[in-house]
Amino acid sequence: MILKGELLIVGKMKEKLKEKILKIAIALTSTFLIIEIFGGYVFGSLALLSDAGHMFRDVFALSIALLAITLAKKLPTPTKTFGYHRAEVFAALVNGLLLFGISIGIFYYAYLRTITPVAIHSIGMFGVATVGFVVNLYIVGKLKEYGEDINIKAAYWHVLTDALSSLAIIIGATIIFFTGIHLVDPLLSMVIAFVVLFSSINLVRDSTNILLEGVPSNINVNQVIEEMESVRDVLGIHHLHVWSLCPCVNLLSAHIYTSKTRLVDVEKIKKTLNKKLEKFNILHTTFQFECKACQDKSKLKKIAHK
Repeated sequence: MILKGELLIVGKMKEKLKEKILKIAIALTSTFLIIEIFGGYVFGSLALLSDAGHMFRDVFALSIALLAITLAKKLPTPTKTFGYHRAEVFAALVNGLLLFGISIGIFYYAYLRTITPVAIHSIGMFGVATVGFVVNLYIVGKLKEYGEDINIKAAYWHVLTDALSSLAIIIGATIIFFTGIHLVDPLLSMVIAFVVLFSSINLVRDSTNILLEGVPSNINVNQVIEEMESVRDVLGIHHLHVWSLCPCVNLLSAHIYTSKTRLVDVEKIKKTLNKKLEKFNILHTTFQFECKACQDKSKLKKIAHK
C-alpha cells in the first residue's frame, strides 16, 4: 500500500525531473537557434533563417512551460492574491507581436530573393537542418513522456512542428543540390514564415482574450449553463462569468437560484456543480446562492458561442 506521503514525494520528484528536462530542452533549442541563424547567414539560406524564427517560438513555448511550473510553486501574497500566473500571458503577448514582425520581415526578404535569386550552399544548409531535425526529435521524445501536462503538451506540439519544418528544409536542400533551382529556398522560407505568422496571430489573439477576461476559446457558455442547470435543485443562474487566469486555469462565478435554504443542501449542490464543471477544466469557482429571484427579475440570456 502506497502512503499519501510517499505519493507526495513521488509527485515532487516527477516535477523536478520535468523541470530538468525542460531546462535541457531550452538549452539545446537555444543553442541550435544560434547555430541556425549563423548557418542561414553563412550559407545564404533564408529558409534556415525562417526556421530560426520558428525555433525562437519553441524556446518561448518551452520557457512558458517551465515558467508555469515555477509560478505554480509561488504562493499568493496580500498584494498578489491570484499569484503570478498572468506573467506568462504578458510574455505570450510580447512574444506573439515579436514573431509577427519576424514573419513579415521574412516574407519581405523572400520576395526580394524571388526577384533576385541568391546562390545557396545546399550542403551546409542540409547539414544544419539535419542537426536541427535530430535535436527536435530528441526533445519531442523527452516531452512526450509528460504529455498529460497541458503546458508540456503545448511545448511538445511546437517542437514537433519545428521538427517537420527541419525535415522540409532537408528536402529543399536536397532538391537544390540535385537541380540547382535556388528559388526553392525563398519559397520554402515563405511556407515556414506563414506557419510562424499563423502561430503569432493565435498567440496574440489568445493572450489578448485572457487579458480582457474573455471566455476561453475552448468553452461554450451555453453548454456550461445547460450542465449547471441539469443539477437537481438548481432553478436558475444569474450573473455568470467565465474567464481564464492563464491558459491552464479557468475560473467561474455565478449566482445560483435555489429553493433550498439548509446549508447542508446548499453544500451538496455546490459539490455537484463543481464536479460537473470539471469537464470544462473549470477548477476554481465562486457561487452565490439565492433563495429568491433577483429583484429586477432579469434572467441570464444564453450567449451564442462564437
